[in-house]
Amino acid sequence: MPLDLTDLYRRVARVIPPAEWALFTPDIAAIQKLKRERNAVILAHNYQTPEIFHGVADIVGDSLALAREAMRVDADVIVLAGVHFMAETAKLLNPSKTVLIPDTRAGCSLADSITPADIALLRQRYPGVPVVAYVNTSAAVKAASDICCTSGNAKKIVESLGVPEVIMLPDEYLAQNIAAQTKVKVISWAGHCEVHERFTPQEIINLRAAHPGLIVLAHPECPPDVVAQADFAGSTAAMSDYVGREKPARVVLITECSMSDNVAAMHPATDFIRPCNLCPHMKRITLSNIRECLETMQTEVVIDPALIAPARLSVERMLAVS
Repeated sequence: MPLDLTDLYRRVARVIPPAEWALFTPDIAAIQKLKRERNAVILAHNYQTPEIFHGVADIVGDSLALAREAMRVDADVIVLAGVHFMAETAKLLNPSKTVLIPDTRAGCSLADSITPADIALLRQRYPGVPVVAYVNTSAAVKAASDICCTSGNAKKIVESLGVPEVIMLPDEYLAQNIAAQTKVKVISWAGHCEVHERFTPQEIINLRAAHPGLIVLAHPECPPDVVAQADFAGSTAAMSDYVGREKPARVVLITECSMSDNVAAMHPATDFIRPCNLCPHMKRITLSNIRECLETMQTEVVIDPALIAPARLSVERMLAVS
């Protein structure tokens, strides 16, 4: 049965003006129809814009949630509204399904910062030390690693290995923030997220001065001195859960700014302060190119067959622990 777009707009009215919504509705209606015709589902990351996150997505969440849910999908087609490594992960977990990404240019600065050759050199330097790869990596890097992790389960994954030290890559700040929480020695790599690395402690100090009583939630891809200034640090899912559980009067999410719009739509009683750092890669995904990819069935995600088994094993090991 077609979705009532009037009812849908009530969910996002706080973050999308009526005139803007009117421009979105033709694509939303078309996408809903195409999903039924193609037996397709749309998986959307928390950093997608509200018209995608609330308007057309069937499954939403952080990297861990999308990885888990991808395994349960029974549709023929998966459209990944996110960046390329997420689409690869969905394909790894559903090799017989068609996985589409609306724009192949939707990359990731973290994924680009590490290669299998880099991992080979790290293994030579630290023989016998297991490699924990953040899911923000290519299938080739996952295949060269021992186990994956997300920002939400990294500490649990590191400690589950039962070893005195691990190599954790590619995000240097996530590795440093996890190292501060565990007795396991964490060897890091100098990769950074171009969104989170730009936040500074002074920015948080200024926000608190301008907004008394402000609760600060930070993503662990932020530098450790930024995380130290926050009231809470966690994955995008953990930050969203915090707002729902604690119901702060005023909050700031130190992460990609569409996340604030999506959480604000669900919690109208909370005032959201928005220091906006946009991810240019996430913003390559739009309603119009989601519609186009369902119309044309392009572009399909294809992974080198030699990489599928080892890369999938790294992801499955993570899911078994978390």
